[in-house]
Amino acid sequence: MASTAAAPVALAHGIPGTRDGFRLLYIDEWIIVADKASGLLSVPGRGPDKQDSLGLRVAAEFADALMVHRLDMDTSGLLVIARGAEMHRRLSRMFRERRIDKEYVALVSGQPAATHGEIALPLAADWENRPRQRVDLVAGKPSLTRYRVANYDGASDVARLELRPQTGRSHQLRVHLQALGHPILGDALYADATAFAKAQRLCLHAARLAFTHPQHGQWLEFASAAPF
Repeated sequence: MASTAAAPVALAHGIPGTRDGFRLLYIDEWIIVADKASGLLSVPGRGPDKQDSLGLRVAAEFADALMVHRLDMDTSGLLVIARGAEMHRRLSRMFRERRIDKEYVALVSGQPAATHGEIALPLAADWENRPRQRVDLVAGKPSLTRYRVANYDGASDVARLELRPQTGRSHQLRVHLQALGHPILGDALYADATAFAKAQRLCLHAARLAFTHPQHGQWLEFASAAPF
């Protein structure tokens, strides 16, 4: 794991490194960049058994830490965390305006017909099967995912994809790939039995995060190798 444009910053009030369930790659007065493990919630969920989360663990060390975006519990990888309300507002606006560059890596069942392409399918909550989402051509919100096939293993019938979501809908990548006919391996919600059984975890990882620093304008770029 490394930052390709900005070295991690060690300040008196925090040092980058490994914690329980995550790594801190970058710390300054305004933002934190973390690399979350699969199995850890980004923010607390409903119920007493879902209170542990990356947000609470980071806030235990940095009291001003505020989560700006999230990854599904079983998705691993990079997140940027605001320090203070003003940075939270700035980063939230950057996400809304699509000024945060995100790239994911996934292992999927089967070989996509095209080596690259776009999935533009509107998504909505599947209220009768929460927390699932579904393609809804009538009431769904516009959603766009760009993908590229990095490689394909014919022996296992598994492809490695690079994914660039252009919108940030809940479960977007998981539903879009299922709709394409290539569910993510290990996906308990959307994969069929064969694809689910091919992996011990959800094979989806936020591998790259790049953006202009919301305080001083420096271009920051971080990378995290997929653990599968």
